Amino acid sequence: MSYWLYLPKHLPERAERQGMPLVVMLHGCQQTATQFAQGTRMNLWAEKKGYAVLYPQQLATIQPQRCWKWYDRATQEGGGDVPTILTMIHQVLTQYAIDRSRIYVAGISAGAGMANILALNHPRLFAAVGLHSGPVFGVGHNTLGALGVMKHGAGLRTDTAVHELLQRQPQFPGMPAILLQGAGDNVVRPINQIQLARQSMLLNRLAGPAKVTFKPKGRHNAHQLHDLYVGRKLMLRIAHIEQLEHAWSGGDPALAFNAKAGPDASKMLLEFFSRHQR
Repeated sequence: MSYWLYLPKHLPERAERQGMPLVVMLHGCQQTATQFAQGTRMNLWAEKKGYAVLYPQQLATIQPQRCWKWYDRATQEGGGDVPTILTMIHQVLTQYAIDRSRIYVAGISAGAGMANILALNHPRLFAAVGLHSGPVFGVGHNTLGALGVMKHGAGLRTDTAVHELLQRQPQFPGMPAILLQGAGDNVVRPINQIQLARQSMLLNRLAGPAKVTFKPKGRHNAHQLHDLYVGRKLMLRIAHIEQLEHAWSGGDPALAFNAKAGPDASKMLLEFFSRHQR
């Protein structure tokens, strides 16, 4: 499996002292790592804010569309491609000055499903997770089942999957999450974001009500933010974006699965991540 690594040319003072924060970015189906980097424009924001960015690329020999197998039960429990990606991360940690308390993982669609699996199986490695247009965790278990989840969500398995994870990890330390979803997404439908939010509330022992902010349509698509806190710490941000289909919000529309209209998902991810460290 190949990966690409972006290193910022200019480091903030904190990164010079403590090492760079690292974001692991996982592409969606029918994307390569470099297309994902270009489409999300993540490297531009990483340069501004002093982040290193790691882009693993799924092998077409493992999955012809380069999809991560987020629906595979063994992968959900920490097998499959998980150890390979962890090996990449540890290779980067040994070769570069990375702040190990500030490692984050994010993705879109199948990449979001895989990012969630990494974060939930290794919560002491990752300080927060970002999921854009992602499927609910812990369900599917075959290709046909995965398609059903993308359309209809997990049903009663939503809570059960979390309880099974907590049985495997009784000392689960919580996982801050930002969830972005387009209201017009017919590939991974919005029911998945509702159920991911439910799962995150269970994992982080959060209770409502959320603080709701409505951003009207201007230069960006209208969107709502639902924020849940523990004390003054923002643990869960749910961004529901009107008119957005199955695409990275605020991306480069020259590439598939990217929408020009904001809000800028890459900027939102880094702003959320900057609040969290292990």
